[in-house]
Amino acid sequence: MGVQGLFTFVEKHPRIYRDVRFRMSRLVIDGANLIHLLYFDSGLDQNHGGEYAAFEELIERFITALRDCGISPFVVLDGGSDYTDKKLETMMQRAVDRIKKAHRAAVEDSKKNVLPQLAKLMFRQTLARLEVPMAQCYAEADQEIAALANEWQCPVLSNDSDFYIFDLPGFLPISHFQWEAVEQSGSQSYIPCKKYNTSSFCIFFNLERQLLPTFAALAGNDYVKLQKMERPIDWTQFCPAGDGIPSHLEGLLCWLRDFHQPEKALEAALGLMRELSKKKKAEVLQGLYLGMQEYKLPSSALKRFFVHGAAPPFPTFEGVKGLVPDWTRLPLTQARLTSDILDVLLLQRNNLSLPVDHGDMPSINLTSTAAAPGDRVAGQLTLESLDQAESSQRLQVLLDALGVTEASLSRLPPQLRLPVAVTCYWLQRAQPCPDQSLLKVLLLGLSNGDALRQRAALQMQNERCKQKLSVSVGHAFNQWQACLKDGVYLNQLLGRPLEEPQIARLYEGTLVHDLVHRIRTGKLKQLLKYDRSRVKQYKSMLAIIHQFHSQKASTPASDNQETVTPPRRRRLPLGDLTANLQQLFLLCDDDEEAEMEVSSGVRAQEELHLGDLVSVKTRYRAKERNNRSKNPELARKEECRGDPVRW
Repeated sequence: MGVQGLFTFVEKHPRIYRDVRFRMSRLVIDGANLIHLLYFDSGLDQNHGGEYAAFEELIERFITALRDCGISPFVVLDGGSDYTDKKLETMMQRAVDRIKKAHRAAVEDSKKNVLPQLAKLMFRQTLARLEVPMAQCYAEADQEIAALANEWQCPVLSNDSDFYIFDLPGFLPISHFQWEAVEQSGSQSYIPCKKYNTSSFCIFFNLERQLLPTFAALAGNDYVKLQKMERPIDWTQFCPAGDGIPSHLEGLLCWLRDFHQPEKALEAALGLMRELSKKKKAEVLQGLYLGMQEYKLPSSALKRFFVHGAAPPFPTFEGVKGLVPDWTRLPLTQARLTSDILDVLLLQRNNLSLPVDHGDMPSINLTSTAAAPGDRVAGQLTLESLDQAESSQRLQVLLDALGVTEASLSRLPPQLRLPVAVTCYWLQRAQPCPDQSLLKVLLLGLSNGDALRQRAALQMQNERCKQKLSVSVGHAFNQWQACLKDGVYLNQLLGRPLEEPQIARLYEGTLVHDLVHRIRTGKLKQLLKYDRSRVKQYKSMLAIIHQFHSQKASTPASDNQETVTPPRRRRLPLGDLTANLQQLFLLCDDDEEAEMEVSSGVRAQEELHLGDLVSVKTRYRAKERNNRSKNPELARKEECRGDPVRW
C-alpha cells in the first residue's frame, strides 16, 4: 500500500529521475493504480455514477499510444484481501475515509476522487476487448508486478511508492508518463517520461542499497505503525540544520547513512524506543522484519501465465488450503471471475461499493443483498463442481436469484437480457421505490446507446451547464449499479449463462441525471431521430418489466417453498406527464407522422400504470382498432411507419 509521503518526498528531488524516450519494450502496468489515475486525472464526472463511455475511449487511446511506440503492455490487477489480515486496520481506516469523502462529494457536489462503482469492471472488459494481456493476482499485486518486471528486465508503470523500494530495472511514475504527447524521432515514436532507479536514489542520499527495505519499514508499514506509538521516534532530529522545513523521511535517511547492514540498523532503532518493554520490542522487531520481507522478489508466478496461459498454484498457507475450488484459479487469473469470491471464501466478508452518496441514506448494497437463489436448483449444486453443472441449471440459478424467467427475456437481444433482469429486480427491491422517470431514463439509455450519448453530450456542451446533483436520484441509480455489479459477478461465477453486458454501453451518469431533470421539469428536448429498431427494443423492455410487476402482484408465495418476501408493491407515481410526453418521443422528419405519434403517446400514458397493464392494453387496442376502422388513411400510415413508441 506504499510508504506514506514517499512519492511527494521524491518529487521534491527531481534530480533523482532521468528523462527517457520510452519505446520498443515490454511494460508491466499496475492496473489498480492506472484505473484511478486515468479516471481522476481526466476530469471525468465522478458524482453522477460514472462516465463509462468516455472512460472507455480514454483507455483505448492509452493502449493505442503504447502500441504506436512499440510498447507491449502487461496489466496486473490486485486480487483479494490479504488472508493474514495484517492490513485489516489500514483497510478499515481507508474505508472510513472513503465513506466520508463520498458523503462530502454528495453534499457539496464536488470531486473527492471517489471511483464510480463499475469503473473497474469496465476497465477489465475494455482491456479484454482490446486483447491486452491481463492477469489478476490472488492477493495484492505489488510483489507480483515487481517480480515479473525483474524477470523480464523491463520497467513498471505505477504511482505506488512501494516501487521506489523494490530493486527493479526501472520504475516509470504515471505522473510523468506523457502518453498523450507521443513524439517522433525519425521513423520511431516514443513517449517522453521520467525513469527512476534505486541506484539513483541511494547515490543521491548516500544510502546502502540493501537498506532501502529497512528505510521503508521504519518509515511505517502495515505491520507496525511506528508513528502511532505512544512516543514515536522523531526522525526530524537527524535532519541537517538549516535545511528548510524538516522532513521525517529525510531525517530517517540521514540517520541510516551510518549503517551498512539492516540488522544493525534495526537494533539501533529499537534502542531509540527506550520506553518499550522487552516483549513489546520483540513484537516491533518482528513487525519490521515482516515489513522488509514484502520487498524481497520471489520468482514470478505470472510469467508462466502470460507465456503459456497456465494459472499459478494457489498459496498453501495454513487455514487456506482447500477453501478455494481448483477450477476457479484460471478464471480468477484471467480476471474473468471477480476476486471478491476470495474474500468471501477465505475471510467470510466482502468489500462493499462506496459510491458518492449521502451518509444519512441507507447503504445501497442492501438492495442487492436482499435476494437468495431458490432451493429448487441451487440446492442441487456445489461450488466445488459448479463448473461441471449443466448450463441450464446454472442459468436457472441466476434467473431465480433475479426473480425473472427465461421466457420473459427471450424477446431481447442477448446483451440486454441481464441488464433488464437486473432492472426488474431493482424495481422490486429498491427503497424508496423508484419513480417512473428513473425507469424511463434507464431504458432509454439501454435501448439507444451511443447515438443518445453523442447527441446529449453535444447538447449539454452547447448549453454549458450542469444540474446540481440530486441526492435522491443519485441514490436510486447507485442502487441500480450495485444490483448490476452483483448480477454480473453472479453471472461470472455461474460461467456466464447470460451474455455479459458491456458497461460502457449501459449507463452514462451525467446524461441520465440530466434527462431525469428534463422529464420532471418539462424541458426535455429532442435527442434522437426516429429509429424503429430502437423503439421496438425499448417497447420490448418496457413490456417485460410490466409483465414482471403484474406477475409479482398476482402470484402468491408457495406454502411449501421458503422465499424472500419482497417489499409491498407500490404503483409508480406518474404525476402530470401529458406535457412531457410530447417531448419524450423520438420524432421523425415528417411533421404529420410526428403529430400522430405525440397524439398516440398522450393516449397511451395510462399504460405507465404497471399493475394495470393487461386491462389497459386491452382497452387501448380496442380503441385503436376502432380508430383504424374509422380512418383507413391513418391505419395505412401506421403500418408503413411501425408502431409509435409509448413511454
